[in-house]
Amino acid sequence: MALDLSWGAPFTEDDLADRPDDGHRYEILDGALLVTPSPTPDHQTCVGRLFTLLEAGCPPEHRVFVAPLDVGFSRSTVVQPDLLVARKADVKPTRVEGSPVLVVEVLSASTRSIDLGTKRLAYEAAGVPAYWLVDPEVPSLTVLELDAGRYVERATVTGEEAFHATVPFAVTVVPARLLG
Repeated sequence: MALDLSWGAPFTEDDLADRPDDGHRYEILDGALLVTPSPTPDHQTCVGRLFTLLEAGCPPEHRVFVAPLDVGFSRSTVVQPDLLVARKADVKPTRVEGSPVLVVEVLSASTRSIDLGTKRLAYEAAGVPAYWLVDPEVPSLTVLELDAGRYVERATVTGEEAFHATVPFAVTVVPARLLG
């Protein structure tokens, strides 16, 4: 069955069950459908290297995942971050329920404005404690953490500068080393 893209009622998680397997990423933010193209090789290299770093430092009570994997914040908001760290208790058979402890988005031409705007607001509203934005073009890492329910920029590192994370666990990230 094809995904019904007709106008009308807001989209819900039920609509995602019918999404086609066409190489696009389908997400819903506050009832609005977002469709983005497949990522580039540079994007995926960055995601893979960051996954390896996070997986190596991940404590047993958490799990690290790469997209595509649905994260359900509500019936009208289901996202697929590039990377995420979730509590094992929040990992269900088909998706992650609730707020991951870390969400990472790797910026690209097709997702930059969504990642910096709409998704940032959705992650903040859902109470995701840490949100990292990786920009492969610079290369850089911007770290946002919740403070009184709002994201505050904790750090921005570029090139060979190292970021020593403590949230959600100890890991060191050097943006230049995430690229191919």
